[in-house]
Amino acid sequence: MSGRDELLGGDTGDEEDDDSRREEVDLTESSDPAVSLAASLDNQREEGDEVGLRPAVLDDFVGQPQLKETLRVILGAAKKRNRPADHLLFAGPPGLGKTTLAHIAANEMGAELHITSGPALERPGDLASILNQLEEGDVLFIDEIHRLSRAVEEVLYPAMEDFRVDIVLGKGPAARSIPLPVSPFTLVGATTRVGLLTGPLRDRFGLETRLDYYEADDLQSIVLRAAGILDVDIDEAGALEIAGRSRGTPRIANRLLRQVRDFSDVDRDGVIDLRVAKDGLAFFGVDDRGLDKPSRNLLESVCVRFEGGPVGLKTLAISVSEPTETVEDVYEPYLIQQGFLMRTPQGRVATAAAWKHLGLVAPNAAAKPAQPLELFDQE
Repeated sequence: MSGRDELLGGDTGDEEDDDSRREEVDLTESSDPAVSLAASLDNQREEGDEVGLRPAVLDDFVGQPQLKETLRVILGAAKKRNRPADHLLFAGPPGLGKTTLAHIAANEMGAELHITSGPALERPGDLASILNQLEEGDVLFIDEIHRLSRAVEEVLYPAMEDFRVDIVLGKGPAARSIPLPVSPFTLVGATTRVGLLTGPLRDRFGLETRLDYYEADDLQSIVLRAAGILDVDIDEAGALEIAGRSRGTPRIANRLLRQVRDFSDVDRDGVIDLRVAKDGLAFFGVDDRGLDKPSRNLLESVCVRFEGGPVGLKTLAISVSEPTETVEDVYEPYLIQQGFLMRTPQGRVATAAAWKHLGLVAPNAAAKPAQPLELFDQE
């Protein structure tokens, strides 16, 4: 038995040392890392259609032109040197392509992709076991990386910098640390809340970038590409209508395409033109600005229940029966971007555009928000 295998669970004959190892490092008695990884894969795996629509190489990826060019240089240089690429951190709202870019990075490097998530890595032993299974050049993708526990994060630091895991054997004064080498790899992290990442973790990424919402033209190209894969008969006008109501998000565009396809197959002749796209989107409750029922409920809650605000985040989340994280990360960014909602120190405030979109009469305060007083102004 090699020294490496012995550290990962071989019988040393010292029962007390074995207990310490299980408690401190938790490699032998942690929840089976293969099971943890499989559970994470199940959680991350999207619907079958969505996986089939995911581009495999950088040239097929639509949108984010500056990021594509940066990745082309980073991945191309690493491949030319026959070395793993720098660690990559992708931030941005859900559905913009962070997971897709992790797949593309692995495909471009000709490497195997290992997928897990922050919540799935409960103990240091879970991460150490996954790192031990990596081959040289592999890509490890950690979704929601901001949700890593501090103990797991500490194990990740030397793995990212020096490609080693520090194994602690024993407890108290007799404890000793043994470095366990891991194969050079590329870590790809994805987060919807980059502000929750610790400084030391962010500093260890070679590239930190944020994905932006997509323009309608790019989303139209995505819809047409997806329609070709799904064998959907759609014209450019219908694709543009779906793209314009997708809230700048490819995942939503693909979902709306599948919904309109179903509507067209059942209630129409199976061909999606401008009229069918409008009718199908209306049938599924998506209005001309891309707001679905939950988004409109949130706006109506601010305007009607709380008279336009200001209203606190927790109160607003309770009023629409959603977690605060969902309101803040999923619904609010697009509403703020479209000028329907404002964040103020006192809380969320509906703008005049929100009242108009909902067909409501805005009170004077919402129609013209009060300007903050300067230091020497009189009230």
